[in-house]
Amino acid sequence: MAGVTDRDFRLLVRRIGGVGLVTMEFLSSRALVSEHRHTLKLAHYEEEERPLAIQIYGSDASTMTEAALMVEAMGADICDINMGCPANKVLKGCAGAALMGDLDLAKAIIRSVRQAISIPLTVKFRIGLDDKRQTFLELGRICQEEGVDGVALHGRTAKDKFSGEARWDAIRQLKEALTIPVAGNGDIRNAEDALAMFQQTGCDAVMIGRAATKNPWIFRQIEALLSGGTIVEPTIEDRRNLILTHFQWVIEREDARHALHKLRKFTGWYTHGLPNGRRLRQQINQIPDTEDFLSKVHQFFENAVDETAQVHLSPNN
Repeated sequence: MAGVTDRDFRLLVRRIGGVGLVTMEFLSSRALVSEHRHTLKLAHYEEEERPLAIQIYGSDASTMTEAALMVEAMGADICDINMGCPANKVLKGCAGAALMGDLDLAKAIIRSVRQAISIPLTVKFRIGLDDKRQTFLELGRICQEEGVDGVALHGRTAKDKFSGEARWDAIRQLKEALTIPVAGNGDIRNAEDALAMFQQTGCDAVMIGRAATKNPWIFRQIEALLSGGTIVEPTIEDRRNLILTHFQWVIEREDARHALHKLRKFTGWYTHGLPNGRRLRQQINQIPDTEDFLSKVHQFFENAVDETAQVHLSPNN
């Protein structure tokens, strides 16, 4: 979720409600230790976001340990180690999911970090590098033996990336093999999927990434189902208010070029499934100015609200 779960997006989902823990977009341990300006900017958070996990990645035990100590000093509620990222540039650095192919190094990193920090430590990983190298059970046991407080499993291999179906049976196997909490991740597209994962795997929590970009209300909807309530879908007004609030924050925090890139990306997600959403996405690709961009989005939702009102008032309904 690099470039997605920044401070603004985390605040949005926290204010909508229903989310238990938010996780920061992962940070390079080397860049953090070097106090890289951009990385330190990414590490900024608001007290309102708590509980918050700061996720780090890397391939050197001493650097990872120093980064974890910085995470603790920053006041994070949890330090999370990423051993599941399938991005090529991360794998080439022998970090992320690459550590699933070097369990000795993975163990050394986990042991060093666990001994150094006192806050809760969690580790996220995948089934393995590929179908022939499925090491999730071994890595899970290492985590438990080294004092990790909980793990999260994405039900795909690194080779799968995000293709095909997530294998929830692997999450069930990991849960049955460990006594520490296990969070399941992969293919939770709606609140019903979350309940199905709980029921099919016995996992202690569900972790949601991509689905939240199209539906930031998913956490509140899951909470409603878990408590025996009903799902309330966001209205057009809810979507408009969320988008305009988010986009105003982005414009205030980013330079114009980066702001436009982020606005286009999130507009593609936020307008998913909305009438005429594709037309808006085509229009904004040609807009070079953030104010014109906001004006176009505002006009889109004004028209959408008017069209919805006309449908409701139609004598044929």
